[in-house]
Amino acid sequence: MTTTDADSGLSEMDRYLFDLKGFIVLRGALSPEEVAACNETLDELQDIRPNEWRGHVHGHNFTGEHEGKNLQQIYEAGPAFEKLIDHPSWINKVTHFLGTDQPNFDGHHGPCFIDENFASIRGPGEAIGLHSGGQDRVTRCQFRYHDGRFHCGQINILMGLNDIGPGDGATMVVPGSHKSNIRHPNYDDQRMKDTATSVDGLPEAVEVHLNAGDAILFVDAIMHGSAKRVNEGQRRIAVYRYGPSWGFFRHPYRPSAGLLERLNPRARNIVMPHPDPVGP
Repeated sequence: MTTTDADSGLSEMDRYLFDLKGFIVLRGALSPEEVAACNETLDELQDIRPNEWRGHVHGHNFTGEHEGKNLQQIYEAGPAFEKLIDHPSWINKVTHFLGTDQPNFDGHHGPCFIDENFASIRGPGEAIGLHSGGQDRVTRCQFRYHDGRFHCGQINILMGLNDIGPGDGATMVVPGSHKSNIRHPNYDDQRMKDTATSVDGLPEAVEVHLNAGDAILFVDAIMHGSAKRVNEGQRRIAVYRYGPSWGFFRHPYRPSAGLLERLNPRARNIVMPHPDPVGP
Protein backbone atom coordinates (compact mmCIF):
# COMPACT_ATOMS: atom_id res chain seq x y z
CA MET A 1 0.00 0.00 0.00
CA THR A 2 1.27 3.47 -0.90
CA THR A 3 0.73 6.17 1.70
CA THR A 4 0.91 9.94 1.26
CA ASP A 5 2.34 12.57 3.58
CA ALA A 6 -0.63 14.88 4.10
CA ASP A 7 1.54 17.97 4.57
CA SER A 8 3.87 17.57 1.59
CA GLY A 9 1.53 15.71 -0.74
CA LEU A 10 4.34 13.23 -1.43
CA SER A 11 3.74 9.49 -1.47
CA GLU A 12 6.26 6.96 -0.22
CA MET A 13 6.94 6.14 -3.87
CA ASP A 14 7.62 9.83 -4.65
CA ARG A 15 10.19 9.97 -1.87
CA TYR A 16 11.74 6.68 -2.94
CA LEU A 17 12.03 7.73 -6.59
CA PHE A 18 13.45 11.13 -5.71
CA ASP A 19 16.07 9.49 -3.51
CA LEU A 20 16.83 6.89 -6.19
CA LYS A 21 16.77 9.02 -9.34
CA GLY A 22 17.13 12.62 -8.15
CA PHE A 23 13.89 13.83 -9.74
CA ILE A 24 10.16 13.27 -9.94
CA VAL A 25 7.63 14.52 -12.49
CA LEU A 26 4.56 16.43 -11.29
CA ARG A 27 1.87 15.81 -13.89
CA GLY A 28 -0.68 18.59 -14.34
CA ALA A 29 1.07 20.89 -11.85
CA LEU A 30 -0.31 23.93 -13.68
CA SER A 31 -3.86 24.27 -14.97
CA PRO A 32 -4.52 25.02 -18.66
CA GLU A 33 -5.54 28.55 -17.61
CA GLU A 34 -2.25 29.07 -15.75
CA VAL A 35 -0.25 27.79 -18.73
CA ALA A 36 -2.16 30.09 -21.09
CA ALA A 37 -1.52 33.11 -18.84
CA CYS A 38 2.22 32.37 -18.71
CA ASN A 39 2.40 31.99 -22.49
CA GLU A 40 0.49 35.22 -23.05
CA THR A 41 3.11 36.99 -20.93
CA LEU A 42 5.98 35.32 -22.81
CA ASP A 43 4.43 36.38 -26.12
CA GLU A 44 4.86 39.97 -24.96
CA LEU A 45 8.44 39.47 -23.79
CA GLN A 46 9.99 37.09 -26.30
CA ASP A 47 11.56 39.86 -28.38
CA ILE A 48 13.81 40.96 -25.49
CA ARG A 49 17.44 40.80 -26.60
CA PRO A 50 20.35 39.61 -24.42
CA ASN A 51 21.34 42.28 -21.87
CA GLU A 52 18.15 44.23 -22.51
CA TRP A 53 15.75 45.10 -19.70
CA ARG A 54 11.97 45.15 -20.02
CA GLY A 55 10.79 46.58 -16.75
CA HIS A 56 12.45 44.34 -14.17
CA VAL A 57 12.88 41.34 -16.51
CA HIS A 58 16.33 40.85 -18.03
CA GLY A 59 17.32 39.16 -21.29
CA HIS A 60 20.16 36.75 -20.54
CA ASN A 61 22.27 33.84 -21.80
CA PHE A 62 24.37 31.55 -19.62
CA THR A 63 26.95 30.62 -22.28
CA GLY A 64 25.82 31.93 -25.66
CA GLU A 65 22.96 32.36 -28.09
CA HIS A 66 23.02 28.66 -29.04
CA GLU A 67 21.24 27.96 -25.73
CA GLY A 68 18.25 30.15 -26.56
CA LYS A 69 16.96 33.07 -24.55
CA ASN A 70 16.51 33.33 -20.79
CA LEU A 71 14.23 35.90 -19.23
CA GLN A 72 15.68 36.38 -15.76
CA GLN A 73 13.55 37.59 -12.85
CA ILE A 74 10.48 36.25 -14.60
CA TYR A 75 8.47 36.57 -11.38
CA GLU A 76 8.63 40.32 -12.11
CA ALA A 77 6.62 39.79 -15.32
CA GLY A 78 3.19 39.95 -13.72
CA PRO A 79 0.55 37.87 -11.95
CA ALA A 80 0.97 34.74 -14.09
CA PHE A 81 4.52 34.22 -12.85
CA GLU A 82 4.08 35.79 -9.40
CA LYS A 83 1.65 33.04 -8.40
CA LEU A 84 4.25 30.38 -9.18
CA ILE A 85 6.47 31.53 -6.28
CA ASP A 86 4.53 29.55 -3.65
CA HIS A 87 2.39 27.43 -5.94
CA PRO A 88 0.48 24.70 -4.05
CA SER A 89 1.44 22.03 -6.58
CA TRP A 90 5.03 22.03 -5.35
CA ILE A 91 5.89 24.40 -2.51
CA ASN A 92 5.37 21.83 0.28
CA LYS A 93 7.23 19.21 -1.74
CA VAL A 94 10.13 21.61 -2.23
CA THR A 95 10.45 22.36 1.49
CA HIS A 96 10.25 18.65 2.30
CA PHE A 97 13.26 17.87 0.12
CA LEU A 98 15.13 20.93 1.38
CA GLY A 99 14.47 19.64 4.88
CA THR A 100 13.00 22.96 5.95
CA ASP A 101 9.48 21.69 6.67
CA GLN A 102 10.37 20.33 10.11
CA PRO A 103 9.25 21.97 13.40
CA ASN A 104 12.83 22.15 14.67
CA PHE A 105 14.16 23.89 11.56
CA ASP A 106 15.57 27.33 12.31
CA GLY A 107 14.21 28.99 9.20
CA HIS A 108 14.89 32.56 10.34
CA HIS A 109 12.48 34.35 7.99
CA GLY A 110 10.94 31.48 6.06
CA PRO A 111 11.26 27.86 4.95
CA CYS A 112 12.90 28.57 1.58
CA PHE A 113 14.31 31.16 -0.80
CA ILE A 114 14.31 31.56 -4.60
CA ASP A 115 17.86 32.46 -5.60
CA GLU A 116 17.15 32.41 -9.35
CA ASN A 117 14.07 32.32 -11.55
CA PHE A 118 13.77 32.56 -15.30
CA ALA A 119 11.77 31.56 -18.34
CA SER A 120 13.59 29.93 -21.25
CA ILE A 121 12.64 30.02 -24.91
CA ARG A 122 14.55 27.77 -27.32
CA GLY A 123 14.15 27.30 -31.05
CA PRO A 124 15.57 24.82 -33.56
CA GLY A 125 19.26 24.03 -33.06
CA GLU A 126 19.38 25.43 -29.53
CA ALA A 127 20.29 23.49 -26.38
CA ILE A 128 22.19 23.65 -23.12
CA GLY A 129 24.74 20.97 -22.38
CA LEU A 130 24.58 18.56 -19.48
CA HIS A 131 26.27 19.82 -16.35
CA SER A 132 26.47 19.26 -12.62
CA GLY A 133 26.59 15.81 -10.98
CA GLY A 134 27.23 14.47 -7.50
CA GLN A 135 30.96 14.29 -8.06
CA ASP A 136 31.19 18.09 -7.85
CA ARG A 137 30.18 18.13 -4.16
CA VAL A 138 28.92 21.70 -4.34
CA THR A 139 27.42 22.72 -0.99
CA ARG A 140 24.87 25.02 -2.62
CA CYS A 141 23.53 22.18 -4.77
CA GLN A 142 24.21 19.15 -2.56
CA PHE A 143 22.04 16.08 -2.14
CA ARG A 144 21.93 14.76 1.40
CA TYR A 145 19.74 12.41 3.43
CA HIS A 146 20.29 11.94 7.16
CA ASP A 147 18.21 10.56 10.05
CA GLY A 148 15.17 10.03 7.88
CA ARG A 149 15.19 13.55 6.43
CA PHE A 150 16.30 15.11 3.16
CA HIS A 151 18.73 18.04 3.39
CA CYS A 152 19.19 19.20 -0.20
CA GLY A 153 20.92 22.47 -1.04
CA GLN A 154 18.78 23.37 -4.04
CA ILE A 155 15.54 22.02 -5.45
CA ASN A 156 14.51 23.14 -8.92
CA ILE A 157 11.02 23.29 -10.37
CA LEU A 158 11.07 23.24 -14.18
CA MET A 159 7.64 23.86 -15.70
CA GLY A 160 6.67 22.89 -19.23
CA LEU A 161 4.70 25.75 -20.78
CA ASN A 162 4.05 23.80 -23.97
CA ASP A 163 4.23 20.13 -24.94
CA ILE A 164 7.85 18.94 -25.03
CA GLY A 165 8.34 15.56 -26.68
CA PRO A 166 10.88 13.87 -28.97
CA GLY A 167 12.85 16.44 -31.00
CA ASP A 168 11.52 19.36 -28.96
CA GLY A 169 14.67 19.96 -26.90
CA ALA A 170 13.47 18.13 -23.80
CA THR A 171 15.19 18.37 -20.44
CA MET A 172 17.82 15.65 -20.07
CA VAL A 173 18.99 14.05 -16.84
CA VAL A 174 21.26 11.19 -15.84
CA PRO A 175 19.15 9.42 -13.21
CA GLY A 176 21.05 8.71 -10.01
CA SER A 177 23.96 11.00 -10.92
CA HIS A 178 23.20 13.19 -7.88
CA LYS A 179 24.88 10.45 -5.82
CA SER A 180 27.76 9.76 -8.18
CA ASN A 181 31.37 9.97 -6.99
CA ILE A 182 32.76 9.75 -10.53
CA ARG A 183 32.30 12.13 -13.47
CA HIS A 184 30.48 10.61 -16.44
CA PRO A 185 33.19 9.03 -18.66
CA ASN A 186 31.62 10.47 -21.83
CA TYR A 187 31.16 13.97 -20.46
CA ASP A 188 32.74 16.63 -22.65
CA ASP A 189 33.88 19.76 -20.84
CA GLN A 190 32.98 21.73 -23.97
CA ARG A 191 29.40 21.42 -22.87
CA MET A 192 27.78 22.73 -26.02
CA LYS A 193 29.08 20.00 -28.33
CA ASP A 194 26.58 17.49 -29.67
CA THR A 195 28.04 14.78 -27.43
CA ALA A 196 26.84 16.76 -24.42
CA THR A 197 23.39 17.61 -25.74
CA SER A 198 22.00 14.31 -26.99
CA VAL A 199 21.16 11.02 -25.34
CA ASP A 200 23.08 9.24 -28.10
CA GLY A 201 26.30 10.98 -27.07
CA LEU A 202 25.88 10.40 -23.35
CA PRO A 203 24.89 6.87 -22.27
CA GLU A 204 22.47 6.71 -19.32
CA ALA A 205 21.07 10.17 -20.09
CA VAL A 206 17.31 10.27 -20.65
CA GLU A 207 14.91 12.87 -21.99
CA VAL A 208 12.03 13.85 -19.70
CA HIS A 209 9.03 14.58 -21.89
CA LEU A 210 6.33 16.89 -20.59
CA ASN A 211 2.84 17.94 -21.48
CA ALA A 212 2.05 21.62 -21.06
CA GLY A 213 1.49 22.18 -17.35
CA ASP A 214 3.70 19.32 -16.15
CA ALA A 215 6.73 20.10 -13.99
CA ILE A 216 9.97 18.35 -13.09
CA LEU A 217 11.13 18.60 -9.49
CA PHE A 218 14.85 17.79 -9.28
CA VAL A 219 17.85 18.30 -7.06
CA ASP A 220 20.42 20.54 -8.71
CA ALA A 221 23.15 17.98 -7.99
CA ILE A 222 21.77 15.71 -10.71
CA MET A 223 23.48 15.93 -14.10
CA HIS A 224 21.02 17.86 -16.25
CA GLY A 225 20.66 19.99 -19.36
CA SER A 226 18.53 19.91 -22.49
CA ALA A 227 18.64 18.12 -25.79
CA LYS A 228 19.11 20.09 -28.99
CA ARG A 229 15.78 21.08 -30.47
CA VAL A 230 15.38 19.73 -34.01
CA ASN A 231 11.67 20.43 -34.52
CA GLU A 232 10.23 23.74 -35.65
CA GLY A 233 8.66 26.04 -33.11
CA GLN A 234 9.70 26.87 -29.56
CA ARG A 235 10.41 25.05 -26.32
CA ARG A 236 9.02 27.15 -23.48
CA ILE A 237 9.75 26.48 -19.83
CA ALA A 238 10.15 28.34 -16.55
CA VAL A 239 12.58 27.40 -13.78
CA TYR A 240 12.38 28.45 -10.12
CA ARG A 241 15.38 27.43 -7.98
CA TYR A 242 14.64 27.04 -4.26
CA GLY A 243 17.10 26.73 -1.39
CA PRO A 244 17.10 27.27 2.39
CA SER A 245 16.26 30.79 3.53
CA TRP A 246 19.85 31.48 4.62
CA GLY A 247 20.97 31.38 0.98
CA PHE A 248 21.50 34.39 -1.22
CA PHE A 249 21.12 35.34 -4.87
CA ARG A 250 23.15 33.57 -7.54
CA HIS A 251 23.15 36.64 -9.81
CA PRO A 252 23.18 40.35 -8.92
CA TYR A 253 19.40 40.65 -9.40
CA ARG A 254 17.11 41.83 -6.62
CA PRO A 255 13.31 41.84 -6.40
CA SER A 256 11.69 45.19 -7.00
CA ALA A 257 9.89 47.09 -4.26
CA GLY A 258 6.71 46.87 -6.32
CA LEU A 259 6.86 43.08 -6.44
CA LEU A 260 7.46 42.77 -2.71
CA GLU A 261 4.51 45.06 -2.01
CA ARG A 262 2.17 42.96 -4.17
CA LEU A 263 3.06 39.54 -2.79
CA ASN A 264 1.32 37.72 0.04
CA PRO A 265 3.47 37.34 3.20
CA ARG A 266 4.59 33.77 2.45
CA ALA A 267 5.62 34.55 -1.12
CA ARG A 268 7.34 37.76 0.02
CA ASN A 269 9.44 35.81 2.51
CA ILE A 270 10.40 33.30 -0.18
CA VAL A 271 11.52 36.07 -2.54
CA MET A 272 13.40 38.09 0.09
CA PRO A 273 13.74 36.26 3.43
CA HIS A 274 16.33 38.66 4.81
CA PRO A 275 17.43 42.28 4.36
CA ASP A 276 19.63 42.95 1.36
CA PRO A 277 23.02 44.00 2.81
CA VAL A 278 24.00 45.79 -0.39
CA GLY A 279 20.68 47.45 -1.09
CA PRO A 280 19.52 50.96 -0.13
